[in-house]
Amino acid sequence: MTHQAQMLIHTENLSRRYRMGGSEVWALRSASIDIGRGEFAAITGPSGAGKSTLMHILGCLERPTEGRYLLDGRDVSAMTDDQLSRVRGKEIGFIFQSYNLVHQLNVLENIMLAPFYIRDHRPETRERCMRAVEMVGLADRLKHRPAELSGGEVQRVAIARALANDPLLLLADEPTGNLDSETGAGIMKLFESLNQSGRTIIIVTHDPLVAARAKRQIRLVDGRVAQAEGRR
Repeated sequence: MTHQAQMLIHTENLSRRYRMGGSEVWALRSASIDIGRGEFAAITGPSGAGKSTLMHILGCLERPTEGRYLLDGRDVSAMTDDQLSRVRGKEIGFIFQSYNLVHQLNVLENIMLAPFYIRDHRPETRERCMRAVEMVGLADRLKHRPAELSGGEVQRVAIARALANDPLLLLADEPTGNLDSETGAGIMKLFESLNQSGRTIIIVTHDPLVAARAKRQIRLVDGRVAQAEGRR
């Protein structure tokens, strides 16, 4: 297999500028990174380093001001809004620090929202969602609502929902930020298991102990890639 075929993410000089009042702020400056299929990478750095901005661009939630972003060989930085929406829905699974679950829905209903939003109503879709539930160890909690779950269980629901559409890429923003250390370690063990099964995972974290669990670390400082190291 060629190097290009193995590469899932390739960015060239990504930059993102925001206008704040009469001034301009560069949140990201000339970030060039490569992440291969099946990698488990952590984007780290201090507050304001550009971690969230980079994640939003990689997740097709924002466009770069400058530079190129190739996802699975396609230049998503040149896609239309409708094309980006389809990529987000079908090929990227998001795990947010705030979970973003619907409190009125039970576990299975929250997970089924992911295929619902992309109009995937095939009979096998429910089976795929059930497999995601089993993968995160919540098969006995299907009818529970978020308020009836622990913090770790709620995060597992968010992970299962991110898996529901069988995405190319999992993106997790501070996935242990709202959890105690023991529960957070369990979530990281789950990520490691998913990665061992072939999932490509990128986490954004300011916690060096969490970042150390990933196979690679990409450190940002002042919007620039200061270091990228680890096992490929």
